[in-house]
Amino acid sequence: MANRIRVEVNGKAYEREVEPRRLLVHFLRDELALTGTNVGCETSLCGACTVWVDGKAVKSCTQLAVQADGCSVTTIEGLASDGKLHPLQEAFWEEHGLQCGYCTPGMIMAGAALLAHNPDPSEEEVRQALKGNVCRCTGYHNIVKAIRRAAKGGAR
Repeated sequence: MANRIRVEVNGKAYEREVEPRRLLVHFLRDELALTGTNVGCETSLCGACTVWVDGKAVKSCTQLAVQADGCSVTTIEGLASDGKLHPLQEAFWEEHGLQCGYCTPGMIMAGAALLAHNPDPSEEEVRQALKGNVCRCTGYHNIVKAIRRAAKGGAR
């Protein structure tokens, strides 16, 4: 039996019927066509599916869509505004903080959540904030540089 949920995603209100076992990541990708949030491990280990729910970074592969009922969700698509990249997205581009790009949306969402609470994190604080996100390509050096660059530019 499906449940009706109401959720705001990237500033737009949606009302949908969802199966109780449907994961938030699949709801975002399949129901709303927001494919920037990636499905990686489906066990919360890799962080590719990181989104914000009511301003808090969460792994959407382990949260049910029905748990987002009444919440505000922000995905990687919701960071840019008026056709302009978020400062953290720009910093990832400029610092080469991506290689294959699969982990990038989750890294950016986790990094932006950190900057929202700590606008000038140390390298160690950035690394600590990213401990739940896995990148198999870059070795994290440029990802950390990108987050610190955005911090210096006032990204939030």
